[in-house]
Amino acid sequence: MNNMKGISLMILVVFFLMTGFVYAGQKERIAVAADEKVPEAAVSGQAGRSSFFLLFDEKGTFLEAMVNPYKEGSSAGIAVVDFLAAKGVTAVVAGSFGDRITEGMKNKGIRALTFKGKATDAVKKILSK
Repeated sequence: MNNMKGISLMILVVFFLMTGFVYAGQKERIAVAADEKVPEAAVSGQAGRSSFFLLFDEKGTFLEAMVNPYKEGSSAGIAVVDFLAAKGVTAVVAGSFGDRITEGMKNKGIRALTFKGKATDAVKKILSK
């Protein structure tokens, strides 16, 4: 019986170590609020109501344009945060952020960054810091 406890403990330790390494190695995923599907689109004025989110990786490579399914909803900010968190987003860029979306992102460990200009320029600026 003691042998089973030892094996169980060892499995738990390995699991937590592996989970920690996976979490520590998490890569940057940047979502830029935009009103067009192209990487050169202008950054949208408001995060929760933007038509699209442009997803970039930690190298600044454009990955995809995602339709914002919550842009018309009454509490868009909260739903948008959950949507982006499920995509592994670590930072969101927009012209401005409402209080609810800012609080929701903070609770999920997602950074909010304001920027005016092209999405590609916003990503370059973020990654140069």
